[in-house]
Amino acid sequence: MPVINRVADLVPEIAQWRQDFHEHPELLFDVNRTAAIVAEKLTEFGCDEIVTGIARTGVVAIIQGRETGSGKRIALRADMDALPLDELGDLPYKSKVPGKMHACGHDGHTAMLLGAARYLAETRNFDGTAVLIFQPAEEGGGGGKMMLDEGIMERFAIDEAYGMHNMPGIPVGAFAIRAGAMMAAADRFKILVQGKGTHAAMPHQGTDTILASCHLVTALHSIVSRNVDPLEAAVVSVGRICAGETFNVLPQQAEILGTVRTLSPKIRDDIEIRVRSIADHVAATFGATVEVDYMRGYPVLMNDAASASFMQDAACDVAGSQGVDGKGNPIMGSEDFAFMLEERPGAYIFLGNGDSAALHHPAYDFNDAAIPYGVSLWARLIEKRMPV
Repeated sequence: MPVINRVADLVPEIAQWRQDFHEHPELLFDVNRTAAIVAEKLTEFGCDEIVTGIARTGVVAIIQGRETGSGKRIALRADMDALPLDELGDLPYKSKVPGKMHACGHDGHTAMLLGAARYLAETRNFDGTAVLIFQPAEEGGGGGKMMLDEGIMERFAIDEAYGMHNMPGIPVGAFAIRAGAMMAAADRFKILVQGKGTHAAMPHQGTDTILASCHLVTALHSIVSRNVDPLEAAVVSVGRICAGETFNVLPQQAEILGTVRTLSPKIRDDIEIRVRSIADHVAATFGATVEVDYMRGYPVLMNDAASASFMQDAACDVAGSQGVDGKGNPIMGSEDFAFMLEERPGAYIFLGNGDSAALHHPAYDFNDAAIPYGVSLWARLIEKRMPV
């Protein structure tokens, strides 16, 4: 089946919701306006239960099917938060909040799940329970992890969980999914290099933390090429070096900040070990010492094979088999839905956003033409997974 007729009828209204969210972006857990609108609309749609205040501003809605004998409880998740960017361009619904914009399409994700809630509450053409999760703080805040820590899986007896994200470069009306690793784990490190400051004209009297840092950055960038299997994927990138105040003083200390992206838990562990070892040994070569703060972030987003196959089939119902790439490459971005997939089987899919600006770019905008495909996939997934 293609786009569901009733969903097509709802698209203009869903687009209005989306554009309103775009005009009023909110960050991290402070999505109070967005969450209030979500809860208000879910109430209006006649959902059976609506719970607010999970992970501070998260919302969960329960929709019972026409029958519930299957006992299945399937969760669909959307993120609500924006990014700390100033928006470029002159859209009629451009962000009204300086320094904040929906540069990742979470406005679209929220609106599409609301559209699915309206359709499912109207039709209830399934046997089981749909659990709709509206999550705050995906953009670095770990809102999904906080919702898990507050017990949403157990509280709502969730059996499986599914997520969706728009993706520029994929045609509108198309999808991409794969079994296994879909998105990377994202870790951070901060290395403080300690030496002995001195006059730059007398370097022999001190310990040059800048020289040690430069060698350390070069060595860190060798990890992927010399310690990771060439058939695997990983990224080690230094994003910031901070040292010194003036041209003629060698500073007492330097700070190096970087990120690590991996698609394998083992490689994730191995790289952390190498970062610590290289930092210690390179610093010692120059007479310096180091303090390494290695911070684990979002884990690898790992699609359960059976769930990914099912979600691919549901997407084919909407887009046709030619419109779904089921064997695409993973990406090295990260996503905190990974925490939910560690707790329950499920899958995550990319929805085509067409030829738009990249995610996290200040000229990005969610493509409203994608709405009927995303909403139809959510509806089809519930009806197909829990048939009457």
